[in-house]
Amino acid sequence: MKRRQFVATLGAVAVALCTAFPASAQGNSDVVKVGLSLSLTGPFASTGKQLEEGARLYIAQHGDTVAGKKIQLIVKDDAGAPEHTRRVVQEMVVQENVEVIGGFALTPLALSAAQIATRSKTPTLVMVAATSSVIDASPYFIRSSFTLPQVTIGVAQWAPKNDIKKVATLVSDYGPGIDSEKAFISEFEKNGGKVVEAIRVPMQNPDFAPFLQRVRDLKPDAVFVFLPAGVGTQFMKQFSDRGLADAGVKLLATGDVTEDDILNSMGDEALGAITSHHYSNAHPSETNQQFVEAFKKEYNGRRPNYMAVAAYDGMRILYNALEATGGKTGDALLEAMKGQKFESPRGPIEIDANTRDIIQDVYIRRVEKKDGELYNVEFDVLKAVHDPGRAK
Repeated sequence: MKRRQFVATLGAVAVALCTAFPASAQGNSDVVKVGLSLSLTGPFASTGKQLEEGARLYIAQHGDTVAGKKIQLIVKDDAGAPEHTRRVVQEMVVQENVEVIGGFALTPLALSAAQIATRSKTPTLVMVAATSSVIDASPYFIRSSFTLPQVTIGVAQWAPKNDIKKVATLVSDYGPGIDSEKAFISEFEKNGGKVVEAIRVPMQNPDFAPFLQRVRDLKPDAVFVFLPAGVGTQFMKQFSDRGLADAGVKLLATGDVTEDDILNSMGDEALGAITSHHYSNAHPSETNQQFVEAFKKEYNGRRPNYMAVAAYDGMRILYNALEATGGKTGDALLEAMKGQKFESPRGPIEIDANTRDIIQDVYIRRVEKKDGELYNVEFDVLKAVHDPGRAK
């Protein structure tokens, strides 16, 4: 969309919201409508499915009534496209009168909804979109997921301490990829490593083979990789086909590459991959074991991944806030979402009251095989990690 069209569209949205959604209309019903904008079709459909299932599992476990208000979940497919996201979020706010928004598989999707959330004063749970700056796009955004710099710094610190001195980076060429690239290079070189080349891969229809060949030709100790959810299996096959492991190139990555729900489909080529992330299906806490068992029971034995956890925790943030406000929504609900602390399946988390961003543990993991299945097995942890740009 051209800039003039984009500005005109946002102007029309603002007028519609101002006339159709007066603040006094919020919170008067016995129902709280929660609108989820999810990518249920297209290349990121697996992300949308995990988000929906995580949210529905929380409701199934904790009931659909909180503080005397019945929770009504309204799910819309945004097809992974910003223009669709903007339209469905506007429809949910103006026509469906939702009082809470959530979802957003990708950064551009969250950004497309930011002005709508702000104009309508609708608390919005960012459940995936992981660019650091997303949270600044609207004062009504609350992050229940993670940021790429937050989860990248772990593996960037681990590598130079473990005889990995020379690394190439390979990331998808959009906001989170660039965030992770910058965070890795900064932290890795600060700790004595050297990045020999920073390679960016087109986000749409990527063919990793020529980029991986370039990595092999550089002969680094390792390659650091970030990819959006859902393409790890394709990447791992091409990593194997190009013989990088045989050439002595280790694989370092964020957890997006070795997602729990698709890890088994990658085969033994994934064994030994070192990643840092905020959640693993194999996290050994009792809280997580109960969550994983409940998810598998509800969804035909399938594993939850970090998207399901973000949606599950997002619903807990909402329920806690409604309890605190006695069912009030709008600004009161937003304020009650800030500063929450609780034990998640991923470990302890906190919503920073000042930034609305998440503070959480980040784990260093290795792909290992147990009982014939592949898992991201945690072997080290960084405690209470802020987004690096917001660290105290």
